Amino acid sequence: MRTYGQYCGIAKALDAIGDRWTLLIVRELLALGPCRHTDLRNGLPGIASNLLVDRLRELEEAGLIHREAAPPPVATALFSLTERGRALEPVLHELSRWGVPLLREPGGGDTFRTHWLDMPARALTDHRPDQPAIALQLHADGNEDLVIEVKDGSVHTHAGRVDHPTASLSGPPHLLAATLLGDLDLSAALQQGLRLSGEREAVLRILPR
Repeated sequence: MRTYGQYCGIAKALDAIGDRWTLLIVRELLALGPCRHTDLRNGLPGIASNLLVDRLRELEEAGLIHREAAPPPVATALFSLTERGRALEPVLHELSRWGVPLLREPGGGDTFRTHWLDMPARALTDHRPDQPAIALQLHADGNEDLVIEVKDGSVHTHAGRVDHPTASLSGPPHLLAATLLGDLDLSAALQQGLRLSGEREAVLRILPR
């Protein structure tokens, strides 16, 4: 096993999670919950199948993920985070926040998945916890959808769709990201090509102020 050989918490942590792709595997499992190997491959474009197998084995040996055989019709191994693995969520949240300035330009040829907005979406604040629950649908052009559910002051997310969202935002990934992260106000984002349907106030209820 590769190791820095240093008696330091940072070095020991990097021994466990510092390899390429490792934290992105954790990102996928935080955003999507239990995943099959094929689910992870879809969320990690560019990773070689054998490297993903190696990283999953290393994470399992480190006690960060758990593998279980799923019953039919899935009938394949499902990977999920252990409590120790889920404890990495605030680490990824801070990395996501630190990376905000790096998202100010369109991604060009970079790949994108809408559920990668899960982490900044979870950090949003319900500014009107006294109001009824709402569901917001996000759709980045050419991608799957992400749902943000807001109720009683709490914000939760999940991949997929809802039948009757309170409001929907769709458009280029960089506009969605900039709006959620508070780098671009809603009016400016709409002028630049973001599309809104439904209740504008519902969207403003959670956007950074």
